[in-house]
Amino acid sequence: MSKRSRCILRMIEFHFKSDLILNYITNYSDWITRILESEDYTLGQLDYIFCTDDYLLELNRQYLNHDTLTDIITFDYSDGSTISGDVFISTERVSENANNYGVDFDNELLRVMSHGVLHLMGYGDKTDSEVKLMREKEEEKIKMFHVEP
Repeated sequence: MSKRSRCILRMIEFHFKSDLILNYITNYSDWITRILESEDYTLGQLDYIFCTDDYLLELNRQYLNHDTLTDIITFDYSDGSTISGDVFISTERVSENANNYGVDFDNELLRVMSHGVLHLMGYGDKTDSEVKLMREKEEEKIKMFHVEP
């Protein structure tokens, strides 16, 4: 078997179905990779899709039978410790949440982006104790964005 046939594709892709423009995308992909490594996971295929409220509401209705707005929906395709999935993020919800929580948009975007990958690693947010741990992990991971590898 040649080296080429043994190569495993590992990547993070960003898709935009809203007005959001991410500058310096490499900074985001490097950060997400560091998040995975900090929890002893490896990267498979990870897609972030930034979209509108209407787009995400339709996914919520179609796949989860929920008729409510949300900031994030994560579809998990992970295999063991190799993380793969689709992370849909409503940039309108992120903006509104940032205003409600008194934080800037960029900080809230990092929180939601880390939230999605933490879900893929098995962290939940259904119970009070899960929510507490999730918030601690989000804060820890947000701080990693500003640290060079």
